[in-house]
Amino acid sequence: MIADAATDLVLAVDVGGGTTKGEITDADGVVVCAATIETPHGEAAFEAIEALGTGLLEQLPPERRDRVARAAVILPGLVDPERSVAVFSANLGWRNVKVGSRFADRWGMPVLVDHDVTVAGWAEWRYGAGRGVDDVCVLVLGTGISGTLSVGGRLVRAPSGQAGVAQAGEYGHIPVRYRDGLPCPCGNTGCVETVASGPAIARAYAARTGREITGADVVFAAIDTDPEARAVIDDAVDALAAGLLGVIHASCPELIVLGGGLARAGTVLTEALHVRLAEFLRVAPVPRITLGEFGIRAGLIGAAHLARSGSLQ
Repeated sequence: MIADAATDLVLAVDVGGGTTKGEITDADGVVVCAATIETPHGEAAFEAIEALGTGLLEQLPPERRDRVARAAVILPGLVDPERSVAVFSANLGWRNVKVGSRFADRWGMPVLVDHDVTVAGWAEWRYGAGRGVDDVCVLVLGTGISGTLSVGGRLVRAPSGQAGVAQAGEYGHIPVRYRDGLPCPCGNTGCVETVASGPAIARAYAARTGREITGADVVFAAIDTDPEARAVIDDAVDALAAGLLGVIHASCPELIVLGGGLARAGTVLTEALHVRLAEFLRVAPVPRITLGEFGIRAGLIGAAHLARSGSLQ
């Protein structure tokens, strides 16, 4: 049963490496109730997800509880949405966990399971900064780097049965410094993520200055006054641009949308990336670059739309 657009409520859960967030929302996106918990390591995370959803449902009076028609849970790592399996997460320590039926049994409703960044990027494309544009690349920049690609009005996904090998949109694992770069946890050398992710930017700045900092936001904030900060950000933008060149030449996206925690840097990042791409590109057109509309809530917003619509269409 697809949720009724006019009356039904949906439950959305976004599982992250640090926290798991849940919301029940109505058809207008108004949050009825919400909660956030720390994400436990290993399969205990799935017990925590069940308890989070149950707790949210129990906050509602019976007449509203009965209106919660569907749910969606989005997970990090490798996910097989067709079989509702959490294939692998290095950060959270699970492998091949069957999850779909356990949530449906606990909550008494259909539950869709999908990949967190795929759903967040789809939401930005369909409902956020990319709405109305058929060819869009969404980059989610944070602890890691990944995203989505929409071509001709269709979301590009890994072929059925391949989710245990890779997720479409792993931009962070495109090697751009493969001769002299840093080793990446994926097994390659010099991936985009080793230069342009939040932790990579903070590490590079610490290596240059000897100063330990709290995160990449400190580096972005200092680029106008600190030459070392400027050099680190320039290097990160260069790696992002180099990683995007193949994608742009192959699919000619009209728009690139930047989301995730690093997108809070704003126009400092979008303008620098646009300039760098313009320097590189000769045959393919230079895409427009903009910030996502939903920020770090893109996953929750996407999960709610997924629960309501029943698929990533």
